[in-house]
Amino acid sequence: MRIALVINTESGSIGGATPEAIRERILATGIEALGEADRGDSLPARIAAAVAEPGIDAVVVAGGDGTVACAAAALVERGTPLGILPLGTMNLLAKDLGLPLDLDGAIANLAQGVPRRIDVGDVNGRVFVINSVLGMAARVARHREAHRTRRAIRTLLRWALGLLRHLGRYPRLTVTGLIDGTARRLRGRLMAVVVGDYVEQPGQMLVRAPVDAGQLTLYVLTNLSVWRSLRLAVGVALGDWRRLPDVERLPVGDLSIASRRQALLVMNDGEVLLIPTPLH
Repeated sequence: MRIALVINTESGSIGGATPEAIRERILATGIEALGEADRGDSLPARIAAAVAEPGIDAVVVAGGDGTVACAAAALVERGTPLGILPLGTMNLLAKDLGLPLDLDGAIANLAQGVPRRIDVGDVNGRVFVINSVLGMAARVARHREAHRTRRAIRTLLRWALGLLRHLGRYPRLTVTGLIDGTARRLRGRLMAVVVGDYVEQPGQMLVRAPVDAGQLTLYVLTNLSVWRSLRLAVGVALGDWRRLPDVERLPVGDLSIASRRQALLVMNDGEVLLIPTPLH
């Protein structure tokens, strides 16, 4: 097996796993991992160079969900598989796919795993593999970046505390949505377009299934006060949160969002972008 390997050393939990150590572990399994010509280049450029390598069986990225989304954008509709070494903070896609989260298990999966097709979303030409979020996206991302640690649970707690400081002060977003051809007004503190849908299981909020049904789901959180957020947290813990009065859930196949603003902050798989409206 011959792969093009890209390692994002800026990912949240790469820790002591140096690029050299990762490459040595991969080579020990009998997989040929091509070296990168310029590690100092930007991540998109490095991934583009990996995709262009001739005669490879897969492009493998070591990093978090943002790294995976960047690689997915370069590989979408191509025949080259994408391999994932989940070294980020959240590793949501790896969890959705049931991939090993430890480095040795993930490397073994490169050789033993079976390729499968998954859905991706697209907003104005920007690919996302998990979700695309409007509203409090910029502040969510800022707190996430400020509290990157090796422990995902600690990160989540610090992230949540940062969000609570803004609850009630962040203005509601009012837009016009065209949902599968039907127009309606949408108003909320946070809107998320999810590839597939979240499942309701005790203690699980960000786990999606299925990931290959060709369906998007729009969530609108109309209010994010401290009290309502606590109620949502309890609902998540009990595995019964989607029917709460502050949560609107709409399965969609095609969505356009128009706004009076010329551009909106959009958080695709944790990466914040300023995208001109309308969003499609």
